[in-house]
Amino acid sequence: MNEMSSGGMSSDERMWGMLCHLSAMTGYFSGIGFILGPLIVWLLKKDQYSFVDEQGKEALNFQITVFIAAVACVLLILLLIGVLLLWILGIVNFVMIIIAVINTNNGEHYKYPFSLRLIK
Repeated sequence: MNEMSSGGMSSDERMWGMLCHLSAMTGYFSGIGFILGPLIVWLLKKDQYSFVDEQGKEALNFQITVFIAAVACVLLILLLIGVLLLWILGIVNFVMIIIAVINTNNGEHYKYPFSLRLIK
């Protein structure tokens, strides 16, 4: 039986919402997991939990935004600033994922700043 939090959200729902964000960390090991991880979790649980549907879209939109920024950084390697910008982008992505994980684990509806809202 799922334990309900004070906001009426089950611990399972919070856990799956958190995993939408945390699964993006697989990209640091696989290279493709940044988008694929959140996509898989979202597709598996979006119909079961509205919180997961919301947070999955949020995680996907942010990772797509990061991907677009990474492509721009790669193009800027020709101007010798792209490598530094890629490092900064990687660190910002990591920190933002951790913040999202903590917030969603607490049952908060987290929205990333500076994220394109492509999936609605």
